Amino acid sequence: MLKRPFEDMLGEEGSTTTSSSSSQYSHNVQSYRYRYDVFISFRGSDTRHGFVGHLYAHLVRKGLIVFKDDIELRRGESISPQLLQAIQDSRVSIVVFSKDYASSTWCLDEMAAIYSRHLELKQIVFPVFYDVDPSHVRKQNGVYENAFVLHTETFKDDLHKVDGWKRAMTCFA
Repeated sequence: MLKRPFEDMLGEEGSTTTSSSSSQYSHNVQSYRYRYDVFISFRGSDTRHGFVGHLYAHLVRKGLIVFKDDIELRRGESISPQLLQAIQDSRVSIVVFSKDYASSTWCLDEMAAIYSRHLELKQIVFPVFYDVDPSHVRKQNGVYENAFVLHTETFKDDLHKVDGWKRAMTCFA
């Protein structure tokens, strides 16, 4: 059953650890009230009606509460704050890297927020490489190279942003 591995990785209420610092960390993570079990980050044009749709349906069938933006967002709502909150409120994130993922600054900002959550609270992140070579994601070359050349030109006054996307991508791949 899919839900069991998630529970095993995240720990269950009442589990204890031997060191006081890891015990404090464990308590903080476990006492946080998550709204979602899983947050899925994906490029809609590549995967929404195929792979991600099937993944979402399978996770829901297994009893998980999953955030997928086209299901949870209502028309007219501000996307950015709601997505950032959904990332914060999720135990696990799945980042579906596809051919056009890197061309979307929105996807990259979302991935950077997931990366921050991963660094701060050790949120578990599962990368999925859908029809893309993981080394292209890790090194931002191949199908990802053109997107990053364009982003570097577009954000020449904010290269820190582009560097953050690259760091997150390298970490997850």
